[in-house]
Amino acid sequence: MPGAPEGEGPAGGSGDALAEFVTVMRRLRAECPWKQEQTHRSLQRYLVEETYETLEAIDVGAASGEWRHLREELGDLLLQVVFHAVIAEEGGEFDLEQVARGITAKMIRRNPHVFGAGARGETAGELDADAVNDLWQEAKAAEKGATSPSPLPPGLPALLYADKTLDRWERAGRPVEIDPESPELGERLLALAVEARAAGVDAEQALRDAVRRRG
Repeated sequence: MPGAPEGEGPAGGSGDALAEFVTVMRRLRAECPWKQEQTHRSLQRYLVEETYETLEAIDVGAASGEWRHLREELGDLLLQVVFHAVIAEEGGEFDLEQVARGITAKMIRRNPHVFGAGARGETAGELDADAVNDLWQEAKAAEKGATSPSPLPPGLPALLYADKTLDRWERAGRPVEIDPESPELGERLLALAVEARAAGVDAEQALRDAVRRRG
């Protein structure tokens, strides 16, 4: 495509491009010694690395208005998704088609206000973002058949872990006693997380932005 940036083709045809990428990964698994050796577990570190590089690209794009780097990092992140799917396909576990169908079905189930009236007859135009989030959580709990939420991943960044925990406590009506003057640093950090939630601020992102401004 004359004049197009490297790696950029005509708009559309995303299905063909994705199918081609899967074909490439299957061949690499068959012919590349390094890729043949990889397992779901050996690829974990790369998934973490690519996730954080994608976050960095988002921060850079938000600051500069230039999003080309994000496109590249999303490709690297997609590589990890497809790599895992191809490994699973080889073991007869699942393939990328099933991954896509699964997430499509989940999005439809958890967004009844868009794809059909919600449990209480709600439609998209009648709900705000908080109400939509409540519906999502209700649908998620119903799917899992659990009376309490599943445990949060222990490897979450601390501020994100605190925010999600506070959200769960709020939904359960559990009071949060905090002491912003506590001699314990952890207690003061928790108090800041509570303050951030009350102000509608993403504490994790706010801290990242503050550090970047001084970088």
